[in-house]
Amino acid sequence: MANEMEDKVRELISDYEGLKKDRYDLDSHCKEIAERMLPQDKDLFDNMSDNTTHGGKKHQLVFDSTAEVALNRFAAILDSLLTPRSSFWHQIKASDPVLNKNKGVQDYFQSVNNILFEQRYAPKANFSSQNQMQYSSLGAYGTGIMFIDALAGENGLRYRNVHLGELYLQENHQRIVDRVCRYFSMTARQAFQKFGDVLPDSIKSALTNDPERKYFFLHWVIPRQDREPFRLDYKGMPYASYYISLEGRKLLQEGGYNTFPYAVSRYEQQAREPYGRSPAMKALPASKTLNEQKKTLLKQGHLATDPVILAHDDGIVDIYDATPGSIIPGGVTKDGRVLVHPMQVGRIDIGKDLMDDERALINDVFLVTLFQILVESPEMTATEVLERTREKGILLAPTIGRQQSEYLGPMIEREIDLLSLQGLLPEQPRILQEAEGEFKIVYDSPITRTQKSEWAAGAMRTVQQLMEVSVQTQNPSLLDYINWDVAAPEIADIYGTPSTWLNSPETIAAIRQARSKQIEQQQMIDAAPAAAGLAKAAK
Repeated sequence: MANEMEDKVRELISDYEGLKKDRYDLDSHCKEIAERMLPQDKDLFDNMSDNTTHGGKKHQLVFDSTAEVALNRFAAILDSLLTPRSSFWHQIKASDPVLNKNKGVQDYFQSVNNILFEQRYAPKANFSSQNQMQYSSLGAYGTGIMFIDALAGENGLRYRNVHLGELYLQENHQRIVDRVCRYFSMTARQAFQKFGDVLPDSIKSALTNDPERKYFFLHWVIPRQDREPFRLDYKGMPYASYYISLEGRKLLQEGGYNTFPYAVSRYEQQAREPYGRSPAMKALPASKTLNEQKKTLLKQGHLATDPVILAHDDGIVDIYDATPGSIIPGGVTKDGRVLVHPMQVGRIDIGKDLMDDERALINDVFLVTLFQILVESPEMTATEVLERTREKGILLAPTIGRQQSEYLGPMIEREIDLLSLQGLLPEQPRILQEAEGEFKIVYDSPITRTQKSEWAAGAMRTVQQLMEVSVQTQNPSLLDYINWDVAAPEIADIYGTPSTWLNSPETIAAIRQARSKQIEQQQMIDAAPAAAGLAKAAK
């Protein structure tokens, strides 16, 4: 058994070294991005080094912050579109449509959904901050990794965005990430707190001599090949967990997971690459160009505001004084010709135009321009707003779809598994137990509603055309084709109108009845003079 474990440790360390070697080009690329867009990350791609100075300056290569600001806005855009903190951005429902009509099943899944959001946004869970880092990583490096685990020592969830610089990925035959290796460091003191007395002797001896000395470790999560499904311990779990100390090449801890603990998403993906491609990779040439342009413009601006003086070599330079208010004897000839001239510099306005071109490209790549349209065009009509919203939904559909399938879906399944193991979920109704509790995730985020805006935009276009034809033909019955009792509430749902703002069917029926009664009364009042005249004539 010991020899078998030693072989496993050698195999996993060898796999890690191969993954590290294969990722050299990506790490170099990502480091170049970090230097200009996430300067605080630039040292995190230097594998096997942990000499970061806390609070050190990181912006030495940044002369223009457009890309850095655009990346922050990109993360905020994804957060507001996919996972807005102020609303329920998904629902849990039964996979079987028939079960969804059962009141007990509806109540059960509504309760599960409420518990999910309560636990996810609990202060100790730390989801909000880690989710923001997830989207920043996605925008900068094309790959975001969220580790979801149970809260240590008590019930609840805990989230941690793992930096790409310390994580290595492998995919299965369906291109789903199923093997993850995390490379990380801990001090001897921290390692003893986590692993205890199983540490190699060299690390345990450092506890006395140098407890803050850092050592490196691996955490592998892989499908368990020797799984025994009927066992209740980690040997029966689908995924195996191995913690390995590189110091002494020793297995420190073996465990397992029922569900894959890492939610890994890619922004874009190319064939034969397990890692993603990011907007920052597309914006990097523009960002580098913009930084060089900014340096040149700063030089030109300095020369323009404090120019070099050109003067004839006749002794004037010796007495030249550029202090404001000073007098330069001999600076002009007797007839007023200037002998001292500032040196002409380049065209600053052209430099600004060139920089604006690069800034526009960067903002386009990070979706900033797309979301400035509605803000900067308040004069648009309702129809134009619908069309703009529809266009955004079309442009963002591929990006959002991948995040829902690779990030949010696996994360929610992991959350439900952990909460179920902790006994925090209600008991399933018997009818749902017989269906083995199968469920599906229905997303209800702003971007999902934006994608549905095609229906609302189509309805508005139809109404506009019918109204024009109705006016031309004097035929108002054309508008009878629109079933507003169905369309109106669905349009309200698409645009996220709170249900409390809408009247209930009973209230609508009462309003219509009152309106009908008022019309009848008005008709009777209008008909009264004619009826009186007829009665008088009859006499």
